[in-house]
Amino acid sequence: MPGRRVVVEADGGARGNPGPAGYGAVVRDAGTGEVLAERSESIGVATNNVAEYRGLIAGLEAARETGAAGVEVRMDSKLVVEQMAGRWQIKNAGLRPLAAQAAGLVRRFDSVSYTWIPRERNRHADALANAAMDLAAGKVPSVSRDTAATGPAAESGGAEAPADPSGRAKSHEVAAQGSTAKSSWEPRPSDTATRLLLLRHGETEYTQRGRYSGRGDVPLSDRGLAQAGAAARRVAGLVSSVAAVVSSPLSRCTSMAGIIAGGLGGVPLVVEPDLIECDFGDWEGRTFAEVRERWPAELDAWLASPAVAPPGGESFVEVTIRVNRAMAKLLDSYPGETVVVVSHVSPVKIALRDALAATDAFLHRLYLDPAGLSLMDIWPDGGMAVRTVNDTAHLAGI
Repeated sequence: MPGRRVVVEADGGARGNPGPAGYGAVVRDAGTGEVLAERSESIGVATNNVAEYRGLIAGLEAARETGAAGVEVRMDSKLVVEQMAGRWQIKNAGLRPLAAQAAGLVRRFDSVSYTWIPRERNRHADALANAAMDLAAGKVPSVSRDTAATGPAAESGGAEAPADPSGRAKSHEVAAQGSTAKSSWEPRPSDTATRLLLLRHGETEYTQRGRYSGRGDVPLSDRGLAQAGAAARRVAGLVSSVAAVVSSPLSRCTSMAGIIAGGLGGVPLVVEPDLIECDFGDWEGRTFAEVRERWPAELDAWLASPAVAPPGGESFVEVTIRVNRAMAKLLDSYPGETVVVVSHVSPVKIALRDALAATDAFLHRLYLDPAGLSLMDIWPDGGMAVRTVNDTAHLAGI
């Protein structure tokens, strides 16, 4: 419904902090209090704050799926409410990527506000989160847990509505599945997914020499052009139709994207600025050994936290914000279609990290070859399937 306003109630917690963790989120119509969506998931071992942020993210994603234009977020986590409202700094580096992900979702609404509420007014989300924590701890969710008040009076701060047995049953039904539809093995129709073919650009002079290559516009080498041609042939053999080839603005990507688009019969080539590589600042054009020698402390800090930027450069938290923005644009522009994305190591790694629900260590452990191909499907309900990571079979002999 265009212009719809919703309330997102979210909660999360851990048994032990850190310990077995889970979150819950509920989306309600702001006027009637009707429950429009529920989300609940066990997330393994995590802290209370991580689980709370995950609940917020799930709630915002669910609100987006309802077509909401405006959102009021209600949580009993003072920390998340104050940080997302911009009144408190995010000092914990581990929470910054989650806050960045939430901020990327916030930009997709006309307005988002944050309200702290006491825990007793957040019982529906709390019930979902507790059931998810039970599952994370290997327990069967208790049917005697307090349930949520589901009537409009409870949502507006008036008299508390009586417990709703059907609401409790629903909360346990969702949590007992172990996750929401986003992480379910339930088959989905393939023709409703947006399929993304993610390609790192081909080799450049910097690639050959092991140099940091960020915003510098280094062209493809002769070998890189050959790799681009091989990637174009591989893509043409994998898919029957492509809606667009979307590229970083740097020439090492647009050159490869142009070759791929031409091989597909001239499909549109779209330049997306948010797919540009990380800005490596003072490290641009230098080898890892040179950086280690000159900036040892800065390099250690950068490797330890995605919130740390190279001197004069950009952090992976900042890159994540714009990659999330680019991904959201792709899903909005090409629902149910196939899109080829030609980008760089950092944006492709971040997209794969988030699709696989991996930790930030993934960014430094995954190797992506020049012209390596990764493939993922994303469904309208937020479900994801990563089908291929760094496939290089098409590069044999080059």
